[in-house]
Amino acid sequence: MIRKEMIAMLLAGGQGSRLGVLTAGVAKPAVAFGGKYRIIDFPLSNCINSGIDTVGVLTQYQPLRLNTHIGIGIPWDLDRNNGGVTILPPYGKSESSEWYTGTANAIFQNMNYMESCHPEYVLILSGDHIYKMDYEVMLEFHKENRADVTIATMPVPMGEAGRFGIVIADEKKKIMAFEEKPKEPRSNLASMGIYIFSWDALKEALYHLKDQSGCDFGKHVIPYCHETGRSLYAYEFNGYWKDVGTLGSYWEANMELVDLIPEFNLYEEYWKIYTKSDIIEPQYIAPEARVEKCIVGEGAEIYGEIYHSVIGPGVVIGKGTVVSDSIIMKDTVIGENSRIDRAIIAENCRIGSRVSLGGGEEAPNRLDADIYAFGLVTVGEDSVIPDDVSVGKNTAIAGVTAEEDYPDKRLPGGEVIIKAGDAE
Repeated sequence: MIRKEMIAMLLAGGQGSRLGVLTAGVAKPAVAFGGKYRIIDFPLSNCINSGIDTVGVLTQYQPLRLNTHIGIGIPWDLDRNNGGVTILPPYGKSESSEWYTGTANAIFQNMNYMESCHPEYVLILSGDHIYKMDYEVMLEFHKENRADVTIATMPVPMGEAGRFGIVIADEKKKIMAFEEKPKEPRSNLASMGIYIFSWDALKEALYHLKDQSGCDFGKHVIPYCHETGRSLYAYEFNGYWKDVGTLGSYWEANMELVDLIPEFNLYEEYWKIYTKSDIIEPQYIAPEARVEKCIVGEGAEIYGEIYHSVIGPGVVIGKGTVVSDSIIMKDTVIGENSRIDRAIIAENCRIGSRVSLGGGEEAPNRLDADIYAFGLVTVGEDSVIPDDVSVGKNTAIAGVTAEEDYPDKRLPGGEVIIKAGDAE
């Protein structure tokens, strides 16, 4: 019989719609980050660094690249006969078949998997946050307080507290109240969406709420546990943590990696971030090229100039091209004498020569002013932008575009070209 003290359930099925065309064909946890990594590498690395060797990864939306990346878990030392990593998609059942309809519903649908591990504790994680955390320290806090539920929390500015689940705790960190995205927050201690449940408390709550539509931890399970007298505690985390759920936060988190003294260090020896790495040739920086404050992936070829940017593996930057404050993902090719400023360009794109991305005045995006904002140009994967065109700020492009898609060879600020079917 397998018996595990604590197993992790990693929620990685989200569409990530606030990342716009970046997630049209890929789940948010599989989006590239920091050059060679993907977002899901961070919670997976946290698990193995914390001594957790049994991880269930719940997938749903566009799972192919995520499943291929995780494989059998070799990069994270999770290829194990006893435990290891297991991909858990929704599946047909004899009585009914249904998609995961909420975070807690997804966990409930995998009750058999959890039961097979006979855990004492279950760690619930999100697959789309960038951070380093020792979950073993959080478990010790959980045990010391004899908690039924421990919620990882961190202080946020009071003005932003309304965007989070907020906990009100006493001086011993016992939770007295929990409010999901309150209009008038009474505390600035925000839930990070990371929970440790004692197994009996989780099982009882999930079975009781199994018929709840869209059952969610923040909206349903945590309030239920509080109302039924379960012991809830807030574990305060003071390290770096970022929800890269918007284009602005995703761009900002990448740019922080190339600061002179990065707030988030990818290269600490004692807490490594692991990833699936392809075996490719080393990077090439041409004699006339310039590189300042950049991450440059393996196999990249730089013939132009790059400043304060994150360049993925296999990227080619043509001669005379200047890239600044941008994220260029794997296998994208940019032609000669182009100017790329504050752009996020997804994998396997082709950007022509004498192209300008990110110039001119800002204007609200006509498709979705909340998503395509922050003065960024966002280009979805496998897109093509022809030679000699100019693209303004707060714009989005997806698909193979041609010269006739750009009146007067321009895409003004706030405009979109979507030619990739479901990319909207």
